[in-house]
Amino acid sequence: MRDLEVNNLTGAEETKLQYEYMEQAKMLVKEREIQAGHKLTCCVKTFGCQMNARDSEKLLGILTDIGYEETEDEHADFVIYNTCTVRENANNKVYGRLGYLSNYKNKNPHMMIALCGCMMQEPSVVEKIRKSYRFVDLIFGTHNIYKFAELLCRSMESNSMIVDIWKDTDKIVEDLPVKRKYSFKSGVNIMFGCNNFCSYCIVPYVRGRERSREPKDIIREIEGLVADGVCEVMLLGQNVNSYGKNLNPPVSFANLLREVNKIKGLKRIRFMTSHPKDLSDDLILAMKECDKVCHHMHLPLQSGSSRLLSVMNRHYDKEQYLALVDKLRAAIPDIAITTDIIVGFPGETEEDFLETLDVVKKVQYDSAFTFIYSKRTGTPAAAMENQCDPKEVKRHFDMLLKEVQEISAAKAYALEGQTMEVLAEEQNEQDPSLITGRLSNNSVVHFPGTPEMIGHLFQVKLTECKGFYYLGEVDADA
Repeated sequence: MRDLEVNNLTGAEETKLQYEYMEQAKMLVKEREIQAGHKLTCCVKTFGCQMNARDSEKLLGILTDIGYEETEDEHADFVIYNTCTVRENANNKVYGRLGYLSNYKNKNPHMMIALCGCMMQEPSVVEKIRKSYRFVDLIFGTHNIYKFAELLCRSMESNSMIVDIWKDTDKIVEDLPVKRKYSFKSGVNIMFGCNNFCSYCIVPYVRGRERSREPKDIIREIEGLVADGVCEVMLLGQNVNSYGKNLNPPVSFANLLREVNKIKGLKRIRFMTSHPKDLSDDLILAMKECDKVCHHMHLPLQSGSSRLLSVMNRHYDKEQYLALVDKLRAAIPDIAITTDIIVGFPGETEEDFLETLDVVKKVQYDSAFTFIYSKRTGTPAAAMENQCDPKEVKRHFDMLLKEVQEISAAKAYALEGQTMEVLAEEQNEQDPSLITGRLSNNSVVHFPGTPEMIGHLFQVKLTECKGFYYLGEVDADA
């Protein structure tokens, strides 16, 4: 696998270089347009997390900048899959989609296919694509996404598959074109990589070590977004709570939140994802003090068993987790707490599962993402011998899901009748007379409205709770 990272350019110099490649790519796209006799189209499909979604906005920004026209149709002239590899079935989904694309490409000589993202960081995946999907034009990973324009030029000028995968990088390159999905809200990368090495997780191996962006660069980006009409930002990182540890001098995530909160014109701040081991008292205080920070914390539990948490390499136990929840609720009484839970981790006993159920009952989560453990090749947990009986795992999963849903419904119904601030996000797909928005706690609300309301905040009375969403009406007197 070729490695292009042989230069010692600064981030700003690298950005300048990539803009030069974009100019070159514009000419190549124009030539292909003339050959094809029509405007070339592009389709970017995203698998996985919010960070992948933000990366896809960057890819689409470059593609539209060099002359492609965006489409949702995978019959496009350029199709790129930005892949996820957290679970192996995500890989299988991509292989299945590639099978469909081969037929499209046979009919369209101008079509190009690219693959990027976490899945491409696995050598076995790249080898399989080389052998079985030889029609793919370009493969790159998570560390060199900023070189997309450069790689695209190489691919357009080549008659063979271009593969460029890096094992790691310490370089951060921003300020490249971005085509946002929403005009009024945006994700903002504040850090990349992960140092945690949870025993079930592949992310540190495919995203690399933690590296944080400078606060001034983050603030400058958000100020630019606000000037462009953004009222809500989502600060993104694999573990935002450990932001700034590698900076010189170090900067805490709590202090970054305080600085972002000062930005004029910004209305809401969200962040994801938080690791319990790094949730400091100062961060809780910052959330309480900063009026723009949404009262929502996604705090992955994974298991309520201290024994299993140790095997998972999570660096906290049940009691410490519950103590954090108590601190959050004491500081911010109306905070919504959501979580991730794994059922059936190797060696999980009935007692271990009941510990998890106990945490769920004590915390009273607003919602929870529950997963049945599946082996992830390349992680320590996949090699553990004491894999669980699938029937028992399914029984436990059903018990957990029932408990989570009952608690979530009760939490939701408690807000019925209240008037709360809602960000109008989109026209309802099923009923165009309704607008769909979100509360500060991330709950969904549907209420009568018009498209002109999208991107603005309204006081909405939650007239009826439907279990996992609300129907409401704009309160004209609020």
